[in-house]
Amino acid sequence: MKPFRAPLDDILFSLTHVARASDLPDWDPAFAAELGTHFAAFAEGEIAPLDEAGDLQGCCLEGGRVAMPDGFVEVYKKYAEQGWPSLTAPEEFGGQGMGTLMLAITSEIFSGANHSMQMVTGLVPGAIRTLLRFGSDDQKARHIPPLASGETLATMCLTESGAGSDLSRVRCRAEPNENGWSISGEKIFISGGDQDMSDRILHLVLARSSGSGVKGLSLFLCPCTRKDGRRNAVRVARIEEKMGLHASPTCQLVFDEAEGELIGHEGKGLAAMFTMMNHARADVALQGVAHAARAYDVASTYAVDRVQGRGADGAQVTLDKHADVRRMLDEIDGLALIGRAIAHLAFVAMERGDAPNLVEFLTPVAKVYCTEAGIRGADIGIQVLGGYGYLREYRLEQTYRDARITAIYEGANGIHARVLATRLAHSPAGDAFEAFAMQEAQLWEDDDIVQALQTWGELRKELKEAADSSALADRFMKASIALLQACLSARLIQAAGHHNDPARIVRAVTTLRACC
Repeated sequence: MKPFRAPLDDILFSLTHVARASDLPDWDPAFAAELGTHFAAFAEGEIAPLDEAGDLQGCCLEGGRVAMPDGFVEVYKKYAEQGWPSLTAPEEFGGQGMGTLMLAITSEIFSGANHSMQMVTGLVPGAIRTLLRFGSDDQKARHIPPLASGETLATMCLTESGAGSDLSRVRCRAEPNENGWSISGEKIFISGGDQDMSDRILHLVLARSSGSGVKGLSLFLCPCTRKDGRRNAVRVARIEEKMGLHASPTCQLVFDEAEGELIGHEGKGLAAMFTMMNHARADVALQGVAHAARAYDVASTYAVDRVQGRGADGAQVTLDKHADVRRMLDEIDGLALIGRAIAHLAFVAMERGDAPNLVEFLTPVAKVYCTEAGIRGADIGIQVLGGYGYLREYRLEQTYRDARITAIYEGANGIHARVLATRLAHSPAGDAFEAFAMQEAQLWEDDDIVQALQTWGELRKELKEAADSSALADRFMKASIALLQACLSARLIQAAGHHNDPARIVRAVTTLRACC
């Protein structure tokens, strides 16, 4: 089994030279490398060794609470003591006040080391962002410091049985009372629903406070303890048995007149929840990248060591010397490199703050491309190892199982394609993406970009004239991906000289271009 190795050089190369974080006034590549090195050492030495064991052991209910696998509580305590939960929290609330790009570094490494543990911890930055945007001064003061310290972890309680993507069907009710609000109902697919890693849990709950449809939905903060210190009326009905992420408890939660408090304005819960969801979607894109990178590391290491067959001169050769295996390895590598560049492009634009429309268009494209890249990369990695890839011992079967959910949660990929085609294509977001692609085409004078831009533009016109634009959603998403991939392939090849292995970058990107 190949131990986890954080792809830190690739991450820093992508951020600095491909997504051009170097253009940001506050970007410090030396500091980013130092921070990344510290987290990579922790992830490789402490977090990653729990991944396989946690997958085998899973989570269980003990006395109504979720017991995490052995070692998870202790490693999370170290994670909190080292200050990682506070990375992007404002300094006034006990945080370190760092930007989104630092989180992009640690999040990918964390997901590659142990996706299950990252899932349980990963909603904290989104919860803090939601509190900062919609919370009162009192709510910020009470809830952000324990989130930043690691004392509290957050959940996102959105989905209900029969009300997955159709939020107008949410039935969980919130009634006003003398203590604030009383929340009753059930939520499903809640990651880290009642885990025992953190001392406290803050549930962000979407509930119906009035009327019908999405206009009757409000967002509530529902702590695991009441104001008087008693345990709140939130319990786990079951832990789902899943294909992957066995060490991440996915719970069905029951709220039985639980004490809650409104955040933001009544009836505006969806807007508040989307602040958290958009952060989660960007995070999921990096989860896909992490799986593709892990698949490449395992498969390439195996192929270099495994003697198999003979070369043209009759001498024995290793697996990577066979043309078809080399093609597969380069395709996995290319998927990780392009996926990371797409995610980083969105993060840098988000950090720069002057292109919100471009970020809006890039977010669903990044979510779809990166998650499918993770699944595809794991699948090809298994093929490279042959029969051994199908065995648990080499870990790629777990990579495939864990990666598969990323195309489903935080909005199934088909839903993101539909949003792109029906809402964003002819909005300012679509205009911003077209302007970006035209600028890249002029900069690189690349035939692939020009052809992809022409195809994308023609399909965009077809969407405008279609009676049902959703029928073209998959084609438009694929055309958007092809155009973005062409733009970032040109950037990667141009920037390859800044990488410590430029030939690898060019080979991987060129191979992926040929495959697509």
